[in-house]
Amino acid sequence: MSATTGGYYFAPPSKWPIVGSTALLFMGVGGAMTMNQIQPYGWTSLSIGFVILVYMLFGWFGQVIRESESGMYNPQVDASFRWSMSWFIFSEIMFFAAFFGALYYARAFSVPWLGDLDNALIWQGYDAKWPTLGPYIGQTASNQFGAMSPWGIPLLNTVLLLSSGVTVTWAHHAMKANHRGQLVMGLFLTVVLGFTFLGFQVYEYMHAYSELNLKLTSGVFGSTFYMLTGFHGFHVTLGAVMLTVIMFRCMKGHFKPNQHFGFEAVSWYWHFVDVVWLGLFLFVYVLV
Repeated sequence: MSATTGGYYFAPPSKWPIVGSTALLFMGVGGAMTMNQIQPYGWTSLSIGFVILVYMLFGWFGQVIRESESGMYNPQVDASFRWSMSWFIFSEIMFFAAFFGALYYARAFSVPWLGDLDNALIWQGYDAKWPTLGPYIGQTASNQFGAMSPWGIPLLNTVLLLSSGVTVTWAHHAMKANHRGQLVMGLFLTVVLGFTFLGFQVYEYMHAYSELNLKLTSGVFGSTFYMLTGFHGFHVTLGAVMLTVIMFRCMKGHFKPNQHFGFEAVSWYWHFVDVVWLGLFLFVYVLV
């Protein structure tokens, strides 16, 4: 039903949910086989799942874009989209809160408790301070590591992400004012800043592994460091890809000053990514 008739649009039966589920099945099985070194079936299953997932994304998102541009979504549908996106971002907040909680628990409770035990129960010479290699039996020169300094790449990445928050806000104001040139420029700068952030994060990981010996196996500090920064980097990747799609849609003339939730949803997500990084910079890098 068209939005111009005043009715609520109900999407017809779709194949895309089962296509996406199939992709996740192949990727899940492939990931399990790859981690257990069952090759070449692991990488084959992962590749099949990834191809199906890309097919689903193009097909499903393309269908939604066509429905939106044809005027099928009225204000009631728009409101349901806003509530859905709000709850999705809330679920993402809880996701990161769980890992921040694990970091806090390990640092504030577990390490001091281990320090109160007899060293004979852990290992000789254990020092109950953060960052710690524990839980690990037997500290040797080969598994000692260093923490990443916050005043190099992490600080630079903080400046990059905060700047991208400014540029996407500029683009949003340009959208409302119907200044298409400023809109596209703001989105372009945001995308460039996002992918630049990812490039520096890759370099940071290479430096951590090769020069600081900081790895996933470096006890609870290494696991929480890579879990938090890695998942954040994954979210930045998704956000940058979505912003790229929105930028090309804006270049094609999509969205209106009074109707552009697709743009707003991605900008909400990007601001969420910015805020999470501020927490990461403070608690993972600075307060080490």
